[in-house]
Amino acid sequence: MKPDFEFAVVGAGPYGLAVTNHLRTRGAEVCAFGKPMDFWSRQMPKGMLLRSPLAGSHISDAQKMLTLFHYQQVIGRTLKTRLPIDDFIGYGQWFQERSVPDLDFRNVSVIEPEVDGYRLTLENDESLRARSVVIAAGIASFAARPKLFDDMPRELVSHASDPCNKDFGRFSGKTVTVVGAGQSATEFAALLNEQGAEVEMLIRQPRHRWLVPSRFKGVPGLDWLIESRFNPLHAPGKIGPFGLSWLIEHPALFTKLRRGRQEDYAYRAIRPAASHWLAPRMQGIKITTDCEVERVARHGGRVHLHLNYGAERVVDHVVLCTGYQVDIARYKFLSAALLNRIKAVGGYPLLHSNFESVSCRGIHFLGATAAYSWGPFFRFVAGTGYAAAAVSRQIRK
Repeated sequence: MKPDFEFAVVGAGPYGLAVTNHLRTRGAEVCAFGKPMDFWSRQMPKGMLLRSPLAGSHISDAQKMLTLFHYQQVIGRTLKTRLPIDDFIGYGQWFQERSVPDLDFRNVSVIEPEVDGYRLTLENDESLRARSVVIAAGIASFAARPKLFDDMPRELVSHASDPCNKDFGRFSGKTVTVVGAGQSATEFAALLNEQGAEVEMLIRQPRHRWLVPSRFKGVPGLDWLIESRFNPLHAPGKIGPFGLSWLIEHPALFTKLRRGRQEDYAYRAIRPAASHWLAPRMQGIKITTDCEVERVARHGGRVHLHLNYGAERVVDHVVLCTGYQVDIARYKFLSAALLNRIKAVGGYPLLHSNFESVSCRGIHFLGATAAYSWGPFFRFVAGTGYAAAAVSRQIRK
């Protein structure tokens, strides 16, 4: 039986919207599912600023007519260099309205393999068939929560991605511990502090790392060079240190390195560190380094933390800024029959150059799930152009 569509796209974040645009520009029949910018709007906190610069935050469209620079002309104001989350969400929704106006806001419940394609069952039990499926479902399913905290209720211990952390006003006057050392941990600590919470960061590393080393702070003109879109030392997305960012943003070159070197460079690009512009907002925040939580317990309506060096803390809340661990088995919409066909390493699918599974024809993965095969570039919005173009090139215009 002829499939209803050539492609079905699962996910309506930056990668899902970009690949739908590119595929349709090449003449493919595409249906796309998901709520636009859902993860960003429901699970990222108010007041957050994007770590990526403007030049690395465009959602790719094939005609290059839906950039952030076009968006600011439409809304009649200049966007800030450090882009607020609300502006990025507004941009993504504007992109969707102009590029994928027929987006189906329903979620996909199950994807099952068939003889000549795949059957997608939607949340209302309606189903359709597609010859190929692009999975651009983001990282919401991959929140990494240390097992130590498994028995703690969410009202006492939450992950950075939990919707309950959308607004930090509820923590005013409370004591909050932030576990983590990266961008999200540092920014969460700053936002909590600004909402009147008493905040401490617990960091395993021996020091709190900044993306700009302290020895360069205060150097005349350095801030301009770091932030400038014309900086010749940094690729547009500014992923990783000077120089290395250019290699990371050219995946065809990056993946020619031996696997060990790829992993070393990938770690250097995404290791826990915070943007230098957060430093002035850290006044009054206690940072404890070389520190790990060994035991945790409820203490009335509070959290009792036992630390590795013998100290203890009793706080009102703990926020786990412990990142995300990709494991496609945590995508509940992938049926067991389909998962068994997808060859993966450590939870990451192995992918061809067109982001198609090496073992399951017609299944493509975009975003962070592509990072093992094609590098850390695809953990960031900046990778939408490369990935969407790679998938769409297989379509004859």
